[in-house]
Amino acid sequence: MTVLTKRRVTIRQVAEEAGVSTQTVSRVINNRPDVAPATRQRVQEVIARLGYQPSYFARSLVQGRSFTIGVVGYGLDYFGPSCTLAGIEREASQLGYRLLLSLIRQPETNRVDQLLGEMLSRHVDGLIWAVPEIGDNRAWVDQAHELPVPIVFLTMEPRPDRFVIAVDNYSGALMATRHLIAQGCKTVGLITGPLDWWEARQRQAGWRDALASVGLPHEDSLIAKGNWSAASGEAGFDRLLAQHPEIDGVFACNDQMALGVLRAARRLGRRVPGELAVVGFDDWPEAAYLYPSLSTVRQDMVELGRRAVRVLDQAIETVQGGTVPAPKTVLLQPELIVRESSFLDKR
Repeated sequence: MTVLTKRRVTIRQVAEEAGVSTQTVSRVINNRPDVAPATRQRVQEVIARLGYQPSYFARSLVQGRSFTIGVVGYGLDYFGPSCTLAGIEREASQLGYRLLLSLIRQPETNRVDQLLGEMLSRHVDGLIWAVPEIGDNRAWVDQAHELPVPIVFLTMEPRPDRFVIAVDNYSGALMATRHLIAQGCKTVGLITGPLDWWEARQRQAGWRDALASVGLPHEDSLIAKGNWSAASGEAGFDRLLAQHPEIDGVFACNDQMALGVLRAARRLGRRVPGELAVVGFDDWPEAAYLYPSLSTVRQDMVELGRRAVRVLDQAIETVQGGTVPAPKTVLLQPELIVRESSFLDKR
């Protein structure tokens, strides 16, 4: 029996047949926008006629890169981080990158050198550090410039010398608290996330500044510390009500804790909406289906992940061109979503 073999068509053959460079063929394969329509069509016709199948290995030989992005992630049990990783995967796939993913269990890891070493040994083109800034877990950032590839940090306090992509948590908290004030709330409590998280501190600062700007109370007794769980939101509202029976508004720093507030309010006979106005943060998919439906601050964590890949891709292209990319910070703006839970009846 004779086995017929067909030699694999290479990217160079496609380029020669189409009369373009291998880089242009790569851009067409990855659906990049920087290709003229006529050129794109010609390349696509050659690819179809020759039966070319893209190869990561071949691309790396031709262009001197692996088309692999290293991602260090944490907290997939949480709504935000899981959405962020989904966004990273979608955009990386669209741009023609593979992902090398490493998940850590403790954000205060002392394995940074080991993790980064493992990534670099796989010849990644760039890195995304998708670990929340918790405590001192990013003390190593000052040494990040020594890495041979660009790195993008997520949900980190902005720094002028680093690539940082984050949600403007402070602005979101301002919007949430100002909305409660506009509803007529005079005593607005706060249920925070763990305050070693940068996002939680930013949301607390927004709550405090919004109340201070109109002369409403914002003392520490109006703050209950939670841990992002619904149970901590319920317990937090119990503590707030015990200290401030007059409380008529609550900003919970995520939707799960807001769910706990709604449960506690129902158990304690506080009508929501009506006697108590509640706003959360995240806009998780179930927020619109709670009873009452939950007013919240929407943060697009999928877009956060996608934006991180786009920024990293631009930095990789700059490095490939022989120049040093200029660091930048991108703050995504959240959106206030008003539903039933935040209306107050002062009649």
